Amino acid sequence: MNDAGTPSSPQKRILLGRVMGAFGVRGDVKLESWTEPRAQIFRYQPWVLRSPSGAEREMNGARGRDTGKHVVATLPGCEDRDAAEALRGTEVWVPRQVLPPPAPGEYYWVDLEGLRVVTVEGAALGEVSHLLSTGANDVMVVRGERERVLPFVQPDYVKAVDFGTGTITVDWDPEF
Repeated sequence: MNDAGTPSSPQKRILLGRVMGAFGVRGDVKLESWTEPRAQIFRYQPWVLRSPSGAEREMNGARGRDTGKHVVATLPGCEDRDAAEALRGTEVWVPRQVLPPPAPGEYYWVDLEGLRVVTVEGAALGEVSHLLSTGANDVMVVRGERERVLPFVQPDYVKAVDFGTGTITVDWDPEF
């Protein structure tokens, strides 16, 4: 646990972006960044680059800028357009512990994965497999004796998240 009371397991990673292709002829790449603001992605390093084939390598020293239309990155060892184009589709992952602690009442999804889900009456529903964004609200996929999809809406359905006990308490009918 870190000072904020949330897990900071070194093996946990968060996907922050993806290489969209080459930018120019000097080896720069266009990035799709899911940080806010977009150029914030450069503050979180080292990066673990995962190619579309699944090969991974760690990299430090990425730098770049938001041009307004694209986030452009200069990556160590990427010297020309062909090398940049070869990175198309590569995902940018970072270790969870390099990210700042979430604000009170906010959570990184990766911190919720694996937590036990119980109803306010104490019925066990399973564990959080993963979360999805549906547009209207985020949902937890909970796997137990069967799979359930529960809205991650506080305080309507999610009553408590307790990292100390590893549980999320929900107001949910176990038969649904």
